[in-house]
Amino acid sequence: MKHQIVIIGAGTAGITVAAQLLLKDKNLDIAIIDPASKHYYQPAWTLVGAGTFNYKDTERNMGDLIPKGAQWIQEYVAAVNPDNNEVVLKDGTKVFYDYLVACPGVKYDYSQIEGLEETMNKNQVCSNYVDPDYTWEVLQEFKGGNAIFTQPATPIKCGGAPQKIMYLADDYWRKQGVREKSDIVFLTPGSVIFGVEPFKSTLMKVVDRKGLQLRFFHRIKKIDGENKRVYFDIVKEYDKISAVCYNYRDTEKEEVVEGHAMIEFDMLHLAPPQAAPDFIQESQLAVQDGPTKGWIEVDINTLKHKRYPNVFALGDAAALPTAKTGAAVRKQAPVVVENLFHAIANDGKLNNDYQGYSSCPLVTGYGKMVLAEFNYEGERDSDPMLSKFFDTSKELYPMWVLKKYGLPFMYWNMMLKGRA
Repeated sequence: MKHQIVIIGAGTAGITVAAQLLLKDKNLDIAIIDPASKHYYQPAWTLVGAGTFNYKDTERNMGDLIPKGAQWIQEYVAAVNPDNNEVVLKDGTKVFYDYLVACPGVKYDYSQIEGLEETMNKNQVCSNYVDPDYTWEVLQEFKGGNAIFTQPATPIKCGGAPQKIMYLADDYWRKQGVREKSDIVFLTPGSVIFGVEPFKSTLMKVVDRKGLQLRFFHRIKKIDGENKRVYFDIVKEYDKISAVCYNYRDTEKEEVVEGHAMIEFDMLHLAPPQAAPDFIQESQLAVQDGPTKGWIEVDINTLKHKRYPNVFALGDAAALPTAKTGAAVRKQAPVVVENLFHAIANDGKLNNDYQGYSSCPLVTGYGKMVLAEFNYEGERDSDPMLSKFFDTSKELYPMWVLKKYGLPFMYWNMMLKGRA
């Protein structure tokens, strides 16, 4: 079969692009390939994991969201051959295209952490990325001890999520009277908790107020769920404990076991390592070498593939040096849509307006949120209209209302309909 435009992925990016295209030209021949029967508003999973949002309210039937006029091919992609303008499905069917929009999202790569697959969702090892309902169960069952929150070494969608659940957990445990019997530790392979000012300074004040411990340059290596031990590699040499730890206390010590730093835990939250799907990594669409190897190779401003002029990519699988979020997709989609129309018209024009905008709604407790918005330059890029009324670098209740009520409404009723 053949279609004018084939979109791989019916996540936020795929549906938004399809909806915007069809609003501009309802006669376009568009196919969307995605095997999933359900679509989830994943940004709310942080709130689900803290018991303040219902998981069922994050779910919709995929068939109800596919834009009218687009054909939904409910099948897995097995391979992409851009030299032949074809997508090969799991059942062997070949789907040919004039133009391809690749936005397949990410896969969770459990193999990068020894023992992760065996212990995920049991032994008090939880992840809002995988099962936020289990995270909430773990938080409620925690009666004190070592609470460990980790960040992986790979790029991940919503890079702030691993720390957001930590702030909410602290808040919940204080209300339950178990916080004083607990040590909360955040371990990251990076050197900072957040890379953009003034949001970083705000978050460090949150860390101080809550008495949280930070461990930098710690890359998770192995989990022994049954014995509740987690092992890390120290990814940078240091000669002083202050270089790698913040708010360090002797009550929660690291041991060196078989060359790795080991910490015992009573609960462990992690974000699984993430990567582009195998059919992307194994294709010529992917960056072939270097630090972004395996992600889709696109121009960072036009979102057009660097080697295949009829291919565009956006969303989590694109090799873009910015945070992988739905907010980023909201700014990326119009650029892809405009450039698709330029390509169809063969007018030689290109929109290069995407400057790396992304946003991370950093929930710092029940009823508190910081809205971090930034660009490729690592500079604050806050919405000018919102900034007239709020300093979004501060912990604010109105931002919490936006997170819990405003953004989900906008997502389902505007963004996925191509109107935001």
